[in-house]
Amino acid sequence: QVQLVESGGGLVQAGGSLRLSCTAASGQTFSIYTMAWFRQAPGKEREIVATINWSVDWTYYADSVQGRFTISRDNAKNTVYLQMNSLKPEDTAVYYCASRPGQPVLDSRGYNYWGQGTQVTVSS
Repeated sequence: QVQLVESGGGLVQAGGSLRLSCTAASGQTFSIYTMAWFRQAPGKEREIVATINWSVDWTYYADSVQGRFTISRDNAKNTVYLQMNSLKPEDTAVYYCASRPGQPVLDSRGYNYWGQGTQVTVSS
């Protein structure tokens, strides 16, 4: 089992920044897991925001966040980050950290482990 704990959400004005963190407590080796951030806004489906492979040489970003968000990970700390800059009201959602062994996929159904979610609210 992999337990994921997110932190860093909150309320921010449009144009501001937040950094989300997700730390894994696991008996497995964190460094071999793909990590991803998803988000779900009220009344909408869960969507991928970004993902990063275990060797930190491949990342993917949704078009809506490309150039504004950055995903990174520190395998020594079992932690993945999402730096969010130039936030917009449409970024408002619950953000979830997810992990899976092996290579990244973009479909949420491909992820085995999920955090509890952290709320991000961007005011206009």
